[in-house]
Amino acid sequence: MPYEIKPHDVDIETTPYLDDHSSGDLWTLNFGPQHPATHTTLRVVLELDGERVVRAVPHIGYLHSGFEKLGEHHNYDQYVVVTDRMNYVSPMANNVAWHQAVERLFGIEITPRCKALRTIQAELARIQDHLLAVAANALEVGAITAFIYGYNERELINDICEYICGHRFTTSWTRVGGLNQDLPDEQVYKRMVHKLVDDLLPPAIDDLEKLLNNNRIFIDRTHGVSAISKEEAVAWGLTGPLARASGVRRDQRKDDPYLCFENNWDGQGASAVQFKVPIMESGDVYGRFRVRIEEMKQSIEIVRQLIDNIPEGSVNVFVDEKVQLPNKGEVYGSIEGLIQHFELVMTNRGWEAPVNECYAATEAPNGELGFYVVGDGGPRPWRSRCRPPSFVNFGAYRKLIEGHMLSDVPVVMGSLNIIAAELDR
Repeated sequence: MPYEIKPHDVDIETTPYLDDHSSGDLWTLNFGPQHPATHTTLRVVLELDGERVVRAVPHIGYLHSGFEKLGEHHNYDQYVVVTDRMNYVSPMANNVAWHQAVERLFGIEITPRCKALRTIQAELARIQDHLLAVAANALEVGAITAFIYGYNERELINDICEYICGHRFTTSWTRVGGLNQDLPDEQVYKRMVHKLVDDLLPPAIDDLEKLLNNNRIFIDRTHGVSAISKEEAVAWGLTGPLARASGVRRDQRKDDPYLCFENNWDGQGASAVQFKVPIMESGDVYGRFRVRIEEMKQSIEIVRQLIDNIPEGSVNVFVDEKVQLPNKGEVYGSIEGLIQHFELVMTNRGWEAPVNECYAATEAPNGELGFYVVGDGGPRPWRSRCRPPSFVNFGAYRKLIEGHMLSDVPVVMGSLNIIAAELDR
């Protein structure tokens, strides 16, 4: 059930929006696309009255890779490589979201073991993403120590990703109906995850929270800044921590359950994993910080519920061997496996999708991440469309920054945690 986070006990006057008493002498400032405080290639054209922002126009298109168009030229497994490059801070969450949409198109029900592993890794990806979001937002106000604190545990999650799929960054972990491979050693994996969620993450998050909550500069720079109401958040289409910081009680894991968030996810009556949805009412930069901190704590509880209850069995459903990549042992050790691998990779042969369309979404770290997929009977999507949270959230930036000071521009930007690759259109 959603629960409200108690506000920090401070008395800070809310930053007022611009009134009608402007001097009339406005000037234009380009913020980006090459500016260290944007963290990436995006641009905002600011109109200033002194040091107060009168108008802000977000610009996209500086990191154009044609992600959606590539979906029409890659088969349903190959395209997972492209999803890694969307939100590159938490790529496994993207992998899960893409293949969930594809599996809905095909009508495939993945195995209980696959559901548990995908859920665990998606929640670790959430922690990974939130650690960077909080740390980078603190850096905007000069809290360099907090940035270092946030980065330490991210590396440990990268170690886990590397262990289970061979890559730390561009994971490409999921496949239609399963994963690229099962765990190399389940006991080693469990020890790594337990050490992370039991011994390392809780004190690290606690230290990060205390460091910033007891920092008067951080509180002054975030409390009451860029506040947006619940009604405005809904009107702008905000999702994820941004919406929940404004009191919007929506979470895809609760409202449209998937994976282990569904009851009977293992086919034997297992209950959905239990967690709470943190809610703030302030809708400001500080509220977004608090929501992300609490969400990391909830993700830890989700992982703890699953890590010792991973079902036995295969991570892949029974599929035609002609459309599934063979394991590496067969590729290196038999001519049949080598030929099968060559045909699937080099000739782009693969799944023949039904003539149908579907949309599926997950609760990604920054909000609703959805894919709309149209199949035409061939091995590739006829159309692949993405609903990335950063694209929608960035659209509201003009509303969130207008009336605030120029020094608030990077602080508000950091609270949105914009990933420019998701702005690709």
